[in-house]
Amino acid sequence: MTENIKVFKQNSIRIATSKGNVYVDSFDMEETPHDAAYVLVTHDHYDHFSPESIEKVACKDTILVVPENMLEKAKEAAGYVSKIVTVKAGEKKNIDGLELETIPSYNIGKPFHPESAGWVGYIINADGKRIYVAGDTDAIPEAKQVKCDVALIPIGGKYTMDAKEAAELINIMKPAVAIPVHYGQVVGSLKDGEIFAQNVNAPVKVEIMIR
Repeated sequence: MTENIKVFKQNSIRIATSKGNVYVDSFDMEETPHDAAYVLVTHDHYDHFSPESIEKVACKDTILVVPENMLEKAKEAAGYVSKIVTVKAGEKKNIDGLELETIPSYNIGKPFHPESAGWVGYIINADGKRIYVAGDTDAIPEAKQVKCDVALIPIGGKYTMDAKEAAELINIMKPAVAIPVHYGQVVGSLKDGEIFAQNVNAPVKVEIMIR
């Protein structure tokens, strides 16, 4: 179910679909594949919106998708993509054949990702699967209601949930597979992946892709 998903660093993810490769929050890319059909950005922090990394994954037909309040900042990457499309939290959108749903992404009781910013996580509906990339969030009510097959969830703490909080969210959501992200570099340690896996209940399968 996850053979089409690769996690690079932080929340930098590639999902291969029949509509083309979908990259999310490309950051600190070492490769230069230039094969993105879509680049989705959850919010404008440097480890999620990186024009340098977008240049490495984009080609002349790439569509860049961003929350509407970061449109001006997204124009820093305009020269690398064919067009920029904006989204807002809580909507369904078909972007040139790619079906997306946007879920609010924010902190509770922390100042780093305010709800008022309008930042998002994405559910990518592709090839019969629902893949949720949560972005930088806590265990918010909107996330608890998400129904998906695969969930990519931040676990590094400080700016997001920590490993145990993320596991509690997954135990509520009950996807088939959970993949921890956003740890082991800017925040969190590689050990967090193990802590997350130990606290996720069966039958949810945990796949560790950051090592």
